[in-house]
Amino acid sequence: MPVTLARLAADTDKLLNHQAVADYSGALNGLQLANRGRVTKIAAAVDVNLPTVRAAIAAAADLLVAHHGLAWSPLLPLTGRRYELLKLCLDHNLAVYSSHLPLDLHAKLGNNILLAKALGFTVSAPFFVEKGRPIGRRVRAKISRDALRYRLCRALGADSQLIAAGPATCRVIGIVSGGAGNELARAAADGVDTFITGEGAHWTFSLAHELGVNVFYGGHYLTETFGVKALSAYLAKKYRLPWEFISVPSGL
Repeated sequence: MPVTLARLAADTDKLLNHQAVADYSGALNGLQLANRGRVTKIAAAVDVNLPTVRAAIAAAADLLVAHHGLAWSPLLPLTGRRYELLKLCLDHNLAVYSSHLPLDLHAKLGNNILLAKALGFTVSAPFFVEKGRPIGRRVRAKISRDALRYRLCRALGADSQLIAAGPATCRVIGIVSGGAGNELARAAADGVDTFITGEGAHWTFSLAHELGVNVFYGGHYLTETFGVKALSAYLAKKYRLPWEFISVPSGL
């Protein structure tokens, strides 16, 4: 049975605590683009771009739930590919709902707690404060660097880049999905000997060796598939709706 878009969006805002969680100005968490008012199928994607919108339309979805929404690049002027993307959404009744940091840090549906669990760590603690709240997870364990790399590869479905600058046995592991590599010094100051994130700059290779910290770069995209999948599955179950994940890997 169709559910109203307004109800679903309001309930999801509350679930993810959007009103209380600060974020970057481009995030615009919540409903970013309306449709004609009903939801019959959910598509989940990491990013809102032409490939994901086209795939969501092909899947007959009328709501696209994403981690990176419409506003990361300038919304105006509405010309060229930006016009094409919005026209496709409007012509095909596709609403867009996005959640960034609130979905990173959520205690059940968040990217970081789910990545920690996918690595086999069922106990983790909040870690890495961003915009006033800890968005990542810290794990205390005793696992070899090679075994951790194998687990990460299995969790992401792809190999990761490793800067093997820390101990061969990892004991304090920090996990922050996405693009936190450039904040390596801050992660090391929080006491981790191993840092798992999506991506970072070239200079972090030298910094990792200066700090004596292992760094795993699993890919910005791949480390942020967990939250949108979990959120969409939750909404689909709650509202008895079909859903599917739109896989458009960036390779980054």
